[in-house]
Amino acid sequence: MQTADKLLVKALKGESVKRPPIWLMRQAGRYLPEYRATRTKAGSFLDLCYNPELAVEVTLQPIRRFGFDAAILFSDILVVPHALGQELRFEEGRGPLLDAIVDDAGMARLAMDQFHSRLKPVYTAVAGLRTALPPETALIGFAGAPWTVASYMIEGGSSRDYAKTKAWAYQRPESFQRLMNLLVDATASYLIAQIEAGAEVLQIFDSWAGALDHAGLLRWSLQPMKAIVDRVRMSHPEVPVIVFPRACGAGYLDFARTAFMHGLGLDSGVPLDWAFTQLQGRVALQGNLDPQLLVAGGEAMRSAAGKILDAWGHGPFIFNLGHGIVPETPPQHVEDLVKQVQAWHR
Repeated sequence: MQTADKLLVKALKGESVKRPPIWLMRQAGRYLPEYRATRTKAGSFLDLCYNPELAVEVTLQPIRRFGFDAAILFSDILVVPHALGQELRFEEGRGPLLDAIVDDAGMARLAMDQFHSRLKPVYTAVAGLRTALPPETALIGFAGAPWTVASYMIEGGSSRDYAKTKAWAYQRPESFQRLMNLLVDATASYLIAQIEAGAEVLQIFDSWAGALDHAGLLRWSLQPMKAIVDRVRMSHPEVPVIVFPRACGAGYLDFARTAFMHGLGLDSGVPLDWAFTQLQGRVALQGNLDPQLLVAGGEAMRSAAGKILDAWGHGPFIFNLGHGIVPETPPQHVEDLVKQVQAWHR
């Protein structure tokens, strides 16, 4: 099947489809026993990301089990700073840990000279997936948005208030802009390489966009992502892009009005009627079931999913969650959700 005929691609381009496509963020993950077995075999989480054979395997696992309409490359947003030269490790119970960048001297140690050679295993995995996936399944490549990636680089890991990152952005905006420019360049180059390896759709995750005030959202989230997409389109205008500026509230309207993307991912707090009237006529919507409803399953999940389908399913729409699948999710509930979406018709 040609890329243009795949359900996800058609939906993103606003073409008529009989039902919305479905894929789920973190659909390859710890809720699946087969993933846990492969993860143990790999050693560390980072080793799994950089092992093409195993990265292909865990990406395919939810496709085999559930028949999603798209597979998303198994990797991590922090391979970009790692490839730029920042030390990175993952610890159980603590998540990602980086040697924090605290000043311009730390930023000066980042470089593009070995960037693509360090990421070669990722590109190999993309190429392997393109040949291994069922012909009707779209392949999504992805990267983190500069704001979210920068926050990890400066905080040294996860954060509740992003105080160090905000202090740098507010007090030394010119210096912070240099870091953002580097991440725009690196991320665009990374995504283009994923397309050239076989990715058919891209998603850019700005998981911490909601930490910004409105002015900051426009400067540090929207504008860098737009710059990345503009760069990608210069060489690959046919590849649709989804952006996910999580928890940005009314700021979603700024993204929809700018309309530099094909798809706009929405978190679970976005009202269905507001998104229908304000956003869906401008871009394809993606979302936005609460991941905890997927844990709950049963009538609660079916009712909420049905409301999303009825509200957005008649326009350009991809069914997804408002964030990633959590490890406590029973696989049977995922199977039930996929069947519900696949049985729904316009």
